[in-house]
Amino acid sequence: MVFGTLSYPANPNRKPQRGKFGHAACHGRAQIRKLDRIGSSGDAVLPVPGRAFLLPTRLLFMNSEPEAPANHDDNRRTFLKQSSLLTALALVPGPVVSAAAAKLDERVAEAFEQVPVSLKVNGKKYKLNVEPRTTLLDLLRENLHLTGTKKGCDYGQCGACTVHVEGQRVNSCLSFAVMHDGKEITTIEGLSKGDDLHPMQEAFVKHDGFQCGYCTPGQIMSAVACVREGHAGSEAEIREYMSGNICRCGAYTNIVAAIQEVKNGGQKV
Repeated sequence: MVFGTLSYPANPNRKPQRGKFGHAACHGRAQIRKLDRIGSSGDAVLPVPGRAFLLPTRLLFMNSEPEAPANHDDNRRTFLKQSSLLTALALVPGPVVSAAAAKLDERVAEAFEQVPVSLKVNGKKYKLNVEPRTTLLDLLRENLHLTGTKKGCDYGQCGACTVHVEGQRVNSCLSFAVMHDGKEITTIEGLSKGDDLHPMQEAFVKHDGFQCGYCTPGQIMSAVACVREGHAGSEAEIREYMSGNICRCGAYTNIVAAIQEVKNGGQKV
């Protein structure tokens, strides 16, 4: 609710007369300072000493100043832009317009920008054409549809994207695919042999080394590499060499137990 008053420069005792809008109107120029309140019909109730009357709210917000004439320079500039555009469209050959509509330029540029890459992933050879900026993670997920490798932070800090390249663990989100041309890559899908799980996978299931499971593929890949590298001699050593893999669910104790069982069991990893 907004409060205010009306003031009259002319005779303040002059009685209001009925206007064409059906509400009380006043002679003289009313200087509206603020609205007193808005009635249920949307009209403003304006207090006058000894009386009150309604005034349509649309009258209160009308701009009394005439609109400024359009700038001659703006009109001229707009005309020149429109005429130049129409002239250019009329002169451009039809095939060029059709090529632009079909985005042929983008397709040609994409074809020239791609480079050939040969990879051996999980024992299977692939030959692909990818952009130089494509990461190994995106190639695995988007091109080969091996979605077991997860994209977590995409900054190499969480370890969810860990894969093995020539037996060494690598954060695939920080590695370009073209850097591994001709190399052998193993993802979480390549650890098991059919329905037979890898010993590390079985240990994770046995010790409940996961909760939400999002980081689990990267945890298992790092755990296998940790044992192969000979860094699973003690709990402290395991925690140190597994520190690059983050588990937001906090299953670290169970993960360490799973790694210790595989290491102490002498199973081939």
